[in-house]
Amino acid sequence: MSKIKRFFSKKKEEAAFKLRLGGGMGQGHKLNAPKPDAPTSSSRRPVDVYVPPKRNELSKEARAAANAALARIERKESRDFNTSLAAIKAQAKRELEAERRQKEELSNTSSSIGASSTGASTSTVENRNLACEGVFFRCPLIGEEVLPKQAWKLKIKDFLYQQLEFERGLTACLIIQNCNLKEKADDCTATLIKYLENLIQNPDEEKFCKIRMSNKIFSDKVRYVDGALDVLYAAGFSEVEVDGEPFLLWSKEQMEEGLDLVTLVDALKNSEPIQLELDRNIKVLLPSQARRVVLPDDFYRISPEEIKREQQLRAEAIESAQILKTKAMREREEQRNLRMYRYSLIRIKFPNGLYIQGTFNVYEKISDIFEFVQSCLADESLEFNLVATSEGKFSEDDMEKTLYDCKLIPNVLLLFAVPAIPTPVAVDFNFLKEDLLMLVQSM
Repeated sequence: MSKIKRFFSKKKEEAAFKLRLGGGMGQGHKLNAPKPDAPTSSSRRPVDVYVPPKRNELSKEARAAANAALARIERKESRDFNTSLAAIKAQAKRELEAERRQKEELSNTSSSIGASSTGASTSTVENRNLACEGVFFRCPLIGEEVLPKQAWKLKIKDFLYQQLEFERGLTACLIIQNCNLKEKADDCTATLIKYLENLIQNPDEEKFCKIRMSNKIFSDKVRYVDGALDVLYAAGFSEVEVDGEPFLLWSKEQMEEGLDLVTLVDALKNSEPIQLELDRNIKVLLPSQARRVVLPDDFYRISPEEIKREQQLRAEAIESAQILKTKAMREREEQRNLRMYRYSLIRIKFPNGLYIQGTFNVYEKISDIFEFVQSCLADESLEFNLVATSEGKFSEDDMEKTLYDCKLIPNVLLLFAVPAIPTPVAVDFNFLKEDLLMLVQSM
């Protein structure tokens, strides 16, 4: 396994070096080569020097009109979103005040007709405005990009196939694990290990030195698996035809240079899928932007169509049975709902009205949320609490619990509080790093 890690470390360094070389540095030349002659003045076209025309002095009336026009332009430009701290705080305050007034108006009016029409329009808007664009990942072993999982699978596959030319055996072991379904990869790996271990133990027995390619086990478990034939070629097998039938024939001389069968077996046993790291996809939101709660399809274990169908069938069954659900029935239904999701969208609301938003796996811990919030603070040493609106403040005992355990799925709002700072003071306080405020503009 250490050889595989060294292999990946070397490939990453090579990729980074090639990237630096390809960064628009121009055509290379030998250090001892003579410098190219500079173009002579005779080869250039003569260009007349531009002489600006003399302008008459503006009259007082013209200057006043110009100043008025500039003032109008400045007022117009000032309406665009300003990422300065003062502007963001003022905008957040205005939106919080508007939100408060809207709640008061709704509570003072009758809600039957208005709620139905508002709900329909809100649903339409939310479907157009997802809470985030999707779920994104990093892969430090391959590169620094932030991509969806499917894009990473293609990128990893391309990367591994590019390395076959240089280290065929080790790369092929990784291709088996990363470019095939798990069950298919496991069956193939077990079969290849058996072939190679037979050779290690009985190198002179003819029956272990050749593989009939039409053999059912070979056809079902090896032949059509990405990377499998490359493992055998690196081990010293080559394709030959015997009596009109294709065989793989082993020869010690044809083994990949610097590789032995024991090392290859060890690589097959220890190769694993390349792990992706979930990117937080951090957003900083104003109150008006935080109303978007529609999640993209990537958050679900099953497709949205299957979820809707399951919910509809469950609703019909309950309606037809006309029974009251017991506590046990409600808990079972809740667990089924929780299992629909792979990821959870966590939002933290600060006293000044701003929100931060991040994506988490449902099996990450509460302590991971605290670490995420801490990394966003201007003062990372600040003592703070996170309060769930339903469960209250998290305690030390909660830190090792998962989001699934605490039912913080599929999206939840937590309130940020600092015991040492009174609430009236905290409203005017900026807790976030100032460079994060630039993210508000991109929403």
